[in-house]
Amino acid sequence: MLNTVTEKISLLKEELEYYLKLWQHHNHLPTLEGQDKMMAESLKKDGICITNLSNLRLSSTSALLNSAYSFLPKMGKSNYDPSVENSPEIFNVTHLNDFFNWGNESRLLKILENYIGLPVAYHGVQIRKDFINKNQFSTMMWHRDSEDRHIVKIIIYLNDVDKEQGPFEYVPPAFTSGINFYRLYHKIYNQGINDEGLNQIIPKSAWRSCTGPAGTVIIADTNRLLHHGTVRTKERSTLFFAYTANPPKRPGLCTQYWDDTFPKADLSQELN
Repeated sequence: MLNTVTEKISLLKEELEYYLKLWQHHNHLPTLEGQDKMMAESLKKDGICITNLSNLRLSSTSALLNSAYSFLPKMGKSNYDPSVENSPEIFNVTHLNDFFNWGNESRLLKILENYIGLPVAYHGVQIRKDFINKNQFSTMMWHRDSEDRHIVKIIIYLNDVDKEQGPFEYVPPAFTSGINFYRLYHKIYNQGINDEGLNQIIPKSAWRSCTGPAGTVIIADTNRLLHHGTVRTKERSTLFFAYTANPPKRPGLCTQYWDDTFPKADLSQELN
């Protein structure tokens, strides 16, 4: 009993400190205009903003794409069986300047700081290829990320993504608040929830599927949004950039973008 009370007091103190930091930093937030302001407002309102590389007009985009497309042929060479669970192939590319520099563009960081409300920690970037799968498992189950109160993922589609390629899919926040939050909570954080289970609580008509051509950019708060990658009948290639407040609530969950959880890409490696 005493341990429970002590834990609750500690959590309350942590939350009060967090809101104090938000208040203290408010007057130091970057001032945004035009498109950047609209992107931040979209994140605040809906937890997501969808654009494309052409609209962003970042100077480092050409170098990013050149390196990404030079590395993609080295991925997905192992044999896999579409009838079983095929985990994605993921490489860390945070250590490579062409990838890191795009995610570290000052315009992006200012937009994200304006949304998160605190200085931003940029954790890194991964390139991944998702394979054909018939059943939901892992991140294809509906879930929320838990690294921080706000964790923003920037996802870039490296190929055209329609229903067959398994697009990023989410539920707008209005459908996961109130009583639905409590109906979903334990299912989400224990093992995730499949389409059938979610449809019993939130109808499919409320789900939002993010299809788009190569170059589509999805900026999403994956803690705030219930989301997943859908079952696919064709491969999908993407880049994932990850951001939180600095420091995040659970820093130990953020190391996968630069540690040895996933292999580090080597652009000098010859194609087989």
